[in-house]
Amino acid sequence: MLQPKSECPVIKIKNLKKSFGDNHVLSGFDLELFEGENLVVMGKSGSGKSVMIKCIVGLEEPDAGTITVFGNDTNCLSEEKLDELRTEVGFLFQGSALYDSMTVRQNLEFPLRRHVKKFGKIKNTTRLVKEALESVGLSETMNLMPEALSGGMKRRVALARTLILRPKIILYDEPTTGLDPITAREITALMLSVQKKYNTSAIIITHDIECARMVSDRMVLLIDGINYAEGTFEKLASSTDMAVAAFFK
Repeated sequence: MLQPKSECPVIKIKNLKKSFGDNHVLSGFDLELFEGENLVVMGKSGSGKSVMIKCIVGLEEPDAGTITVFGNDTNCLSEEKLDELRTEVGFLFQGSALYDSMTVRQNLEFPLRRHVKKFGKIKNTTRLVKEALESVGLSETMNLMPEALSGGMKRRVALARTLILRPKIILYDEPTTGLDPITAREITALMLSVQKKYNTSAIIITHDIECARMVSDRMVLLIDGINYAEGTFEKLASSTDMAVAAFFK
């Protein structure tokens, strides 16, 4: 098991660079995430926010820079160790990414069977599935198919699938996008509940100002490929820098 190293951020990104052809989305981006913190990252569409969190879990390969998770340089990890790391870093995809051909229960069982090393071979997964669904208020959906769920319910089930591995870090990619305002507030409140119950650290990619205001302990603005500004919501919202103020209008 990868263990945190004392006095280190749980995630540290230094001078991260990533380009797609002539499109330089990350141009030396820096970030630190600390234990128990909700860190919101905001930026314009296409600014590299989702690319950055995909680099953290190895879904994208950076062109340059370093990413350390629990003090471990991800560039130096074997595929086996990187897979082990993914059990400690949950990823809530934009759009939920549930398997349409599987029931809710089967969707939640999938990561348990894929990461046998963390929990061992579990003969009866019912208790773990039930606990994860109860934590998002959807215990009654266990035998439903994803098509029977609303957008908000799918987002909750996807979060339950993330929580079933008991990750120490959760990466949220636009958790409220496409939801009506009431459901978006419910998902936002659920994120706060998860932080409190499981003492998770989280990076939250969002365009939703109200979500950012409610959940953020600290914010980072990704502009022109770099960490352009960071601070509390209140500090950034009162900034006289036009590039920063544009996010809060």
